[in-house]
Amino acid sequence: MGIYNDFIIPHVINIVMRAPMAKSERPGVVGSARGKVLEIGMGPGFNLPFYGPDVSQVLAVEPSKILINKALQRAKKLGINLSIAGHDAMEMDIEDNSIDTIVVTWVLCSIPEPEKAISEMLRVLKPDGRLLFIEHGLADVPTTAKWQNRLNRPWRCCAGGCNINRKPDDLLEKGGFIFEKLEKGFADGPKLLSFEYKGVARPN
Repeated sequence: MGIYNDFIIPHVINIVMRAPMAKSERPGVVGSARGKVLEIGMGPGFNLPFYGPDVSQVLAVEPSKILINKALQRAKKLGINLSIAGHDAMEMDIEDNSIDTIVVTWVLCSIPEPEKAISEMLRVLKPDGRLLFIEHGLADVPTTAKWQNRLNRPWRCCAGGCNINRKPDDLLEKGGFIFEKLEKGFADGPKLLSFEYKGVARPN
C-alpha cells in the first residue's frame, strides 16, 4: 500500500481534481482569500491561479512530495510567493494566530484524524480570520447516505484514505468554528461522491 499511496494515488488526484466540476467551484471560494493564506492539502496547486491581489503570501501543507513539487512549479510560473509549511495537517509548525485565511478544498475526507487537523487550523487562524472550504461528504438523502456508509470502507481502502461518509459541517462545528456561510447539495457526478459542503467559517 505504501507504493500505491505514495506514487499512484497522487497521479489519480492530479487527474480527478482537473474535473470540470472542481474547476468551476474553485474561483468562487478561493478568490475571496486575503492576507497570509494557509492551504491545507494543496495537491498540485490547482487553486493557485485564483488567489487575488489581496493575498500577500501562501503557505502549503501537503503530504505528497510528487504533488507539492507540481504546486511549486505552478506557483513559480504564476509569480506566487509559495512556502511549504509542512506535510501533516494534524501537527503544523506554524505560529498561533498567524494566518488570515485557511483554504481547504476536498481534503477533510482523507485526513486520518480530521479533529486534530481542525484543532490545528483553529490554533493558527487569527481570531478574525476565515476558513474557506469545499468538501464532499455524507448526503442528507437517507438512501444515498445508507450506501455511502455501506461502501465507505472498501472505497477508503482503494481511494487513498478518502471517506465518503464524513460530515464536514459537524466536524467544523465540534472543532470550534461557526459558519458565516454554508451551502449543501449535490454537485455534478456520482451521487455517492458528489454531495458537497461549501462555505465560510470563523473561529467561535
